[in-house]
Amino acid sequence: MSFQPTFPGLFSQRTPAIAQPDLPLPAPTPATVRQIEYARALAAKTHDALPKGIEEDRTRLSKWIDAHKPAPGAFNDYPSSRQVGFAERIARIKRTQVPPECFRDKGLMSRWIDGNKPR
Repeated sequence: MSFQPTFPGLFSQRTPAIAQPDLPLPAPTPATVRQIEYARALAAKTHDALPKGIEEDRTRLSKWIDAHKPAPGAFNDYPSSRQVGFAERIARIKRTQVPPECFRDKGLMSRWIDGNKPR
């Protein structure tokens, strides 16, 4: 025989003794100087005006910047010249070659460098 204790009122609904009043919303954080400068530069390039009062709210300005910033370029996936130079120096030290596919993807180049760095 098993003993199962009972807990009266365990699942019954209880009303709170004191209802908590609605808390006021915090004031929006103003945008940073760099954020405002970048947004103004974007507005000048795209010939769009910044919405009125957007500089007082960091999150609104950030969303506006994300919506108006230019699309990434075609060469963003290629490794930098410094990355290529470093990989070629490693290849010379190890007397090997950097695989050709690494020159078309910066992620692959980074992994090749990390795997072949001289210790």
